[in-house]
Amino acid sequence: MRSPKQKRLPVVLSREEVHRILSAVRFPVYRACLTTIYSCGLRLSEGALLPVRSVDSARMVLRVLGKGSKEREIPLPETTLELLRDFWCTHRSAQWLFPARVHNEDQSRPVPIWNVHMAFARARDQSGVNKPAHVHTLRHSYATHLLEAGVNLRAIQVILGHRSPESTAIYTHLTAPMLASVSQTINQLLGDF
Repeated sequence: MRSPKQKRLPVVLSREEVHRILSAVRFPVYRACLTTIYSCGLRLSEGALLPVRSVDSARMVLRVLGKGSKEREIPLPETTLELLRDFWCTHRSAQWLFPARVHNEDQSRPVPIWNVHMAFARARDQSGVNKPAHVHTLRHSYATHLLEAGVNLRAIQVILGHRSPESTAIYTHLTAPMLASVSQTINQLLGDF
């Protein structure tokens, strides 16, 4: 008989840790891609494979083709749009927001997912952040930071593209204000002991 699979809470970075890691990314393509992944709560493949047409600057949304080929719209922060515009001016790819460097100009392909993953790992190590964080940790951190800022759990569910509210509810266990509130209540309860 197999023992039940352990369900671990995801690693979450503080805003300061996210900033330190993203600031340590050396190459502009990876910095722009990873910043977009964090600021929009994307999965690694969603971020690396973003076509130029996914940006709707008139409505300030990013159209993403997610898991199960389901399309969703995500709020696009102004600073991320500015970053994307500035970065696009460096390559002017008609197809990809984050194109791979290709020697033959007739070819066009997105930046390899593995390269984005490795760029994150190098930046994490160089930043001095000692948590076992991966690119997907940016998505967990984004959701937790939204919840800490008071964004409705249902809105976060829609933004992340979760089918089930249970998938999003994991973040309620991770917020610093919630943990502080519980800790304060427990301290008050135990104050007479």
